[in-house]
Amino acid sequence: GRFLTGLRAGRIEGSRSAAGKVYVPPSEHDPDTGAATTEFVEVGLAGVVTTWSWATAPRPGQPLTQPFAWALIKLDGADSAMLHAVDAGAPEKMKTGMRVKVRWQAERSGAITDIACFEPEAA
Repeated sequence: GRFLTGLRAGRIEGSRSAAGKVYVPPSEHDPDTGAATTEFVEVGLAGVVTTWSWATAPRPGQPLTQPFAWALIKLDGADSAMLHAVDAGAPEKMKTGMRVKVRWQAERSGAITDIACFEPEAA
């Protein structure tokens, strides 16, 4: 739906709960109360790694063919973290709390794979 259409357009949207929390990817229901979430809000294209794990030997179908990190990333403006790949180059370059930004696919189709991966934000 709207989340995937946003990705195709180069933006990331989340859903806002009645309590004001923003969930990315959007959730149809507030995980705390079960109430429907009906408001969408655009969030940033960069955020903070909250935790990560290094993939030394990527498997077919994974986002990258070279070693990378799977990370939970809390985007600017979001209250939840989303799982995606981070292309940091080496595990020594990864750390919890580091800032990362979206790297988009050259051609987007309205799928989560429109986000090629995240990469460290320039200092």
